[in-house]
Amino acid sequence: MASNQQTRPGIGELAKDTASGRIGVVMGEVGGRVQIRPVGGGVEWDALPDNVVAPTAREELSARLAIKNGNSRDGL
Repeated sequence: MASNQQTRPGIGELAKDTASGRIGVVMGEVGGRVQIRPVGGGVEWDALPDNVVAPTAREELSARLAIKNGNSRDGL
């Protein structure tokens, strides 16, 4: 049987916290919460597992472009 349920992104993958609308990289899971770090780095935030989904293709592209733009500003 096919399932319509999406799997939650794993460690190192981009994820969207639907409660805040923020996109970041999954860093781990502790105490029943998913830790997500902003794409450009910074302080992780906790999200409820039910609120963590894979970003849409457009959201992922936007996040990856933000990384590239930041790197070019920093001379990387």
